[in-house]
Amino acid sequence: MTVRGAGETAVPQMAECVVIGGGVIGVSCAFRLAEAGVDVLLLERGELGGGSTAKAAGGIRSSFTTRVNVELGLRGLAAYSAFSRDFGVEIDFRRDGYLYLLTDPADVPAIGHCAELQREYGVRSHLLDPAEAKTVLPLLRTDDVVAALWSPDDAKATPDAVVQGYAKAARAHGAKLRTKIEVTGIERDGETLTGVNTTAGFVRTGAVVCAAGAWSGRIGELAGLELPVRPFRRQVVFTGPVPGLPEPVPLTIELPSAFYCHREGPGLAMSFSEDDGFPGFGTRYEPGEWLPRLAELAGRRIPAVLDAGVRTAWAGLYEMTPDRNQIIGESVLLSRFFYATGFSGHGFQMGPAAGELIRDLYLGRQPAVDIAELDVRRFAAGTTSAEHNIV
Repeated sequence: MTVRGAGETAVPQMAECVVIGGGVIGVSCAFRLAEAGVDVLLLERGELGGGSTAKAAGGIRSSFTTRVNVELGLRGLAAYSAFSRDFGVEIDFRRDGYLYLLTDPADVPAIGHCAELQREYGVRSHLLDPAEAKTVLPLLRTDDVVAALWSPDDAKATPDAVVQGYAKAARAHGAKLRTKIEVTGIERDGETLTGVNTTAGFVRTGAVVCAAGAWSGRIGELAGLELPVRPFRRQVVFTGPVPGLPEPVPLTIELPSAFYCHREGPGLAMSFSEDDGFPGFGTRYEPGEWLPRLAELAGRRIPAVLDAGVRTAWAGLYEMTPDRNQIIGESVLLSRFFYATGFSGHGFQMGPAAGELIRDLYLGRQPAVDIAELDVRRFAAGTTSAEHNIV
C-alpha cells in the first residue's frame, strides 16, 4: 500500500531501508542494497543527480595522499572502467590522466609521498620536472613550476550517465526511487529509528542512509545527530574553442592555488577554489572579483585560453567537512542510521565504493576497505587527518 501527498508521487508506507539523496552516492547505495536483497526506498527532493552530481567535473582518480582515499579512488576507477559493460550505459570513460603542477617547493614532499603511496598499489604515478610536464600538455607555461605529479591512469566520465545507470539497475533489483519528495522529519523512539516524514507522507522504516550531500547537515539535525557537512559555493567557467588544444587533455590542477582545468568540447572548463567564507546554499554565479582572478591564473598557466572567451558559467555546491575528508559509517547514537557524505569534491569518483561500503555495513559484513578513520566521531576525538590533494 502507498500513501500520497497532494501533487506528490506515491511512496510506500514502509521500507526496510530509506536512502535520502539521489546523487551518485545515493543511487549507488540504493543499487548495492537492492542487489543484496534489501527492500530499498530512495527519496530525492529534486531530480536524480540534480544536486552537486549534476555539476561535478567527472574526475576519477587514485592520486590522493592518504591510504584510505587511494583505495576508494582505485575502486572507483575499476568500477567506472567496466561500467558500460556491467550496466549497459555509456559513460564516456576516458583515461586522460591527472596532472598536478606544483609552484611551491613546500608541496613537493607531500606529492612525492602521494606518488610513492600509489605505486604501492601498482599505480603508474610519478614526479615530473617542468619540461616533462609540458610534454604531457604542450599548451602549459611552466617557468614557475617546480615539479609535477603525473597520474596517467586517472580518468573522467559523465556523472549524469552514471546516475542513470545506477538508477536503472537499482530499479531492476526492486528498489523504489522517488523524486520531488523531501524528507521533513526523522522519527525515533529513543535510540531506535522508526520512520521518516516526507512531503508525500510517513514511511515506516528501521534504517536510513544519509546520502544528501550538501544538505546532509540538515538531515542529521532531523535525526538529532551532528553531521559536520556544510555547503560552499564553487564557480566554473566554460570557454570557447582554445587554439591548439590537443585531443587528450589531462585534468590539470595547480597547487597551491587549486586552479584546475579540463577539456569540455573544443574548450576548457576552469575554476579555482575561493576561500570558503561562509557556508550557504546560494548557487548564483557572481563573477565579481572571482573572474579576473581566474583569468589571471588561467592566463599564467595556459596563455592560449585568453583568446577563447567565456562561453558560459555556473555555480554549484561543495559538501565540505572540517578536514576535507568524507564521513562514512553507522551512528552509535541512533541505531541503523548510516551516512555517506561530506566527500568534499570526491563524491563522484568514490560513488562506487560508497555503495559497497554502505551495503556491507548494513549487512554486518567487514568492508573491503578499512574506513575506521572516516567515522564521524573523529571530529570529537580530534583524530582527523587532512587530505592534501583537494580540488
